[in-house]
Amino acid sequence: MGHRIGRGHGKEVCHPRWPLPHKSSIIPEDRIERRGAMSLERAKRYLAGYGRDGDVLEFETSSATVELAAQAVGCEPERIAKTLSFAVGDRVALVVCAGDTRIANPKFKTRFGCKAKMLSADETEKRIGHAVGGVCPFGVKDECDVYLDESLRRFDMVYPACGSSNSAIALTPDELAAIVPKSEWVDVCKLPE
Repeated sequence: MGHRIGRGHGKEVCHPRWPLPHKSSIIPEDRIERRGAMSLERAKRYLAGYGRDGDVLEFETSSATVELAAQAVGCEPERIAKTLSFAVGDRVALVVCAGDTRIANPKFKTRFGCKAKMLSADETEKRIGHAVGGVCPFGVKDECDVYLDESLRRFDMVYPACGSSNSAIALTPDELAAIVPKSEWVDVCKLPE
């Protein structure tokens, strides 16, 4: 049996790979902050199509940055699958990459034919459907194209957000690709030196 760390569909969520958290870090269902509830619900509805909505983890603390998400999940920051959003013509390119990477501008320009220009915070929610801190590849608007960076393949498990600034889901890179079937693998990031 797994260990309790959050909730999903009114139940505590378990995952067998995580160490048992201290009892004080188990989240009572009635205390989970509902920031980004609509975005979170959109992501859960999307994941329900793949039978994974019950695996969504919600945290009492923020997971809006790579560092905060790693603390909430209990993993190394590089295993957080951050989703970066870029304007590419009239489309939005969502690049899901490892938490320790940065966009490699020459690679990005070669792949997308333009300079990497991130969306502003105001544009992000409007064009993607998720606000900054909860951007993920699940349940996004039609103008979004999802790209999975090769940097994710270094890990057996990665943790993307699920639409809110206090959520995540544990997936293998192959599961992530299967859950976002229109996604494409790319190599547009650089690892830390």
